[in-house]
Amino acid sequence: MNDMFDQSFRKILAVSASDAPTPGGGSVSAMVGALGVAMAAMVGSLTYGKPKYADVEAEIKEITGKAYFIIARLEKLVAADIAAFGKFMEVYRMPKNTDEEKARREEAMQKALKTATNEPVEIARTLLDALVITEKLSRIGNKMAISDAGVAAYVCEAAINSVLLSADINIPMVTDQEFVKATKEEKARIVAEAKRLKDLAVAAVNERM
Repeated sequence: MNDMFDQSFRKILAVSASDAPTPGGGSVSAMVGALGVAMAAMVGSLTYGKPKYADVEAEIKEITGKAYFIIARLEKLVAADIAAFGKFMEVYRMPKNTDEEKARREEAMQKALKTATNEPVEIARTLLDALVITEKLSRIGNKMAISDAGVAAYVCEAAINSVLLSADINIPMVTDQEFVKATKEEKARIVAEAKRLKDLAVAAVNERM
């Protein structure tokens, strides 16, 4: 199922709770993150055009536009994550009766594992972009809706931490140690920066409420 954004929320819940292989943790995390970004977009929409916030209107317009762009990006990444898992399962079912088949399968498996690792990391990068604009929004957004900027911050950070588990489960099977090292380093950077931005956003929200 690679058209998750076209499904009803009830159907998404049903298929996520079923024994269907997708959507898995990576896709679900991305969809949850998209809801967080939507909260940032809502705060922007409730700020833009308001006379009281005329001095930040240009910045609010840019932030809101980026939020909608990120949501669209996450939709594509959900489809890519589901496709990556499908490819992994295809490789898993490849024959391994002869040495030649085993070698071919292992080569394909390593490629599939890297793709299945890269997709959740890309989702995390995208959600980090969402936290950047959410932190800005927390300082200048409409005070009447500012708590929702806090919601966006909390949800996006949680989605980052959860989606990276989909990378963690693949990493031990990857034999390319340079790839493993680079991925682990980037994961650590993203997690640390996500926490920093979330903390700043929540502090600003609490101060303005």
